[in-house]
Amino acid sequence: QVQLVESGGGLVQAGGSLRLSCVASGRTFSINNMGWFRQAPGKEREFVAFINWSAGSTNYADSVKGRFTISRDYVKNTVYLQMNSLKPEDTAVYSCAADRAYRGSSDPNEYDYWGQGTQVTVSS
Repeated sequence: QVQLVESGGGLVQAGGSLRLSCVASGRTFSINNMGWFRQAPGKEREFVAFINWSAGSTNYADSVKGRFTISRDYVKNTVYLQMNSLKPEDTAVYSCAADRAYRGSSDPNEYDYWGQGTQVTVSS
């Protein structure tokens, strides 16, 4: 099993920045990819970004490209999501997820483990 704990959410004005963290524990050797997803009220869960745990290669949703950066600290078993130029439409609960599959995916159904989520609210 893998446990994931997110932190770093909060309230920020439009144009501001936040950095989310997700610490993984347990059988972390089984992780191949880590992803960030978000879900706004009344909407489906949406892919944000993923990173390959060993290679560090990344993939982003078009809606966040150029504004968000996903990174990882291999030693600390932590993945980060740096969010800049935030917009009110970025408001959502952000969750990190771990995938044991070799190939990364934007499909949340491909992920095996999930954190509890952290609220991000962007005011206009």
